[in-house]
Amino acid sequence: MLNYPKNSDFLKEFSKNSKIAGVIFLILGLAGILFPALMSVATAYLVAWLLVLSAFMAAFHTYRTDKKDWLGWLKAFVFGITGILIAINPIPGVAALGIILSIFFFMDGFGSIALAFEIKPQKWWWLSLLNGILSIVLAIIVLAGWPFSSLWIVGFFVGISLFFDGVVLLSLASYANKMDKE
Repeated sequence: MLNYPKNSDFLKEFSKNSKIAGVIFLILGLAGILFPALMSVATAYLVAWLLVLSAFMAAFHTYRTDKKDWLGWLKAFVFGITGILIAINPIPGVAALGIILSIFFFMDGFGSIALAFEIKPQKWWWLSLLNGILSIVLAIIVLAGWPFSSLWIVGFFVGISLFFDGVVLLSLASYANKMDKE
């Protein structure tokens, strides 16, 4: 448990802002769960614009530090072109996000299984093993339907993540209220 000094004004402000953000995240999460294809495309657009912004930042950095650094300019160019291509046609971007998600699940699965065998004598070691097995199953599910499954899986998983972020924020707001009353 974190022990921060009690500041009533801070706790009230934190609680208010966490409630607002929590409700917004819950709504976005439910939208992603109910309309996963729409959330997948929205996620692809977000990634596209982050890449375009990264291209500008990489170009600015290269310009300011070493104008002759062709690798810096290449990085900016690749980020920019990739971002623009995803923004023009987001469906291949969603497919790419699907394969990245699958790779993540494989890595998480193998890491969790390895951790399970490292801590095996411990009481709850099997939870890490179960987590690893489930992550590998998710990776296989994503790969089995790839690239077509990406259109709903990416948005669905982003929706679930946003939903639980909202739950956590609302819980933190409640906890802040409780701390303020103590």
